[in-house]
Amino acid sequence: MSTEKVHCLIIGSGPAGYTAAIYASRAGLNPVLYQGIQPGGQLTITTEVENYPGYPDGIQGPDMMVHFENQARRMGADIRYGLATKVDFGVRPLKVEIDEEKWIEADSVIISTGASAKWLGIESEQRLNGYGVSACAVCDGFFFKGKEVAIVGAGDTAAEEALYLSKICSRVHMIVRRDEMRASKVMQERVKNTANINLYWNSETEEVVGEKNVSAVRIRNNKSGAVQEIPVSAFFVAIGHQPNSDIFKTWLDMDEAGYIKTVPGTSKTNIEGVFAAGDVQDKVYRQAVTAAGSGCMAALDAERYLGEKGLH
Repeated sequence: MSTEKVHCLIIGSGPAGYTAAIYASRAGLNPVLYQGIQPGGQLTITTEVENYPGYPDGIQGPDMMVHFENQARRMGADIRYGLATKVDFGVRPLKVEIDEEKWIEADSVIISTGASAKWLGIESEQRLNGYGVSACAVCDGFFFKGKEVAIVGAGDTAAEEALYLSKICSRVHMIVRRDEMRASKVMQERVKNTANINLYWNSETEEVVGEKNVSAVRIRNNKSGAVQEIPVSAFFVAIGHQPNSDIFKTWLDMDEAGYIKTVPGTSKTNIEGVFAAGDVQDKVYRQAVTAAGSGCMAALDAERYLGEKGLH
């Protein structure tokens, strides 16, 4: 298996990875970035982005990621298609296997592999993704101002997003699989006390209805078997995210959900020279702008580390 030595390796290519590449390039770290299985990350499955600063008229998610990539390339980043398949952080330099066919030896590694939204797994949900189906109410709720929408989920995130939607949408239909919510008591109370949130207990989503855009959601009550169709303009899935962190599990400290732990106020992990940025270490904010900010932090942290070690 061939080996290549690099100064700074960036794994992942969403806002965090590309921003890290821009800063690392400007710092003369000659970064190599591997784009992973989904170049551009979650934003490539988003349509209109209206909440990223600097785009007064909004921009399509995939177009925005092309801008990020082009800027990183112009700064000199070496951007490649490939997937990190294994790591060995017990040696110096650090080792990362790419596509199970070559090893990269790196003085520093920035992990920006992101997180993937969990989906219900029904065909119509994927077909209408971006056309009224979304996994981010904060990102896309604005487009359905004054309309009726549905949200599925029962945890704190689902409750928070339902409350957020209730402020801008005329009615929120919240679908809960069991007869209770997993959300904290205070969040549950807030949801129950919000007049324009309708709760549907013991209910499963059978289908998201619509040809080109979402027009309704069909749900079935688990106890009675009754099926009903609720006219809505959007369907939000809030059943959680899965951080893309599996290959780092034996090396890096993580929380119970698999999010990489970083030293507060930094991008540093428990292993020297390994930094984490974006949604793989952030389960709270999960926005493009916060991911980009943490990508900047990771590159600056990597530059400082390499300088202190006399490697830069």
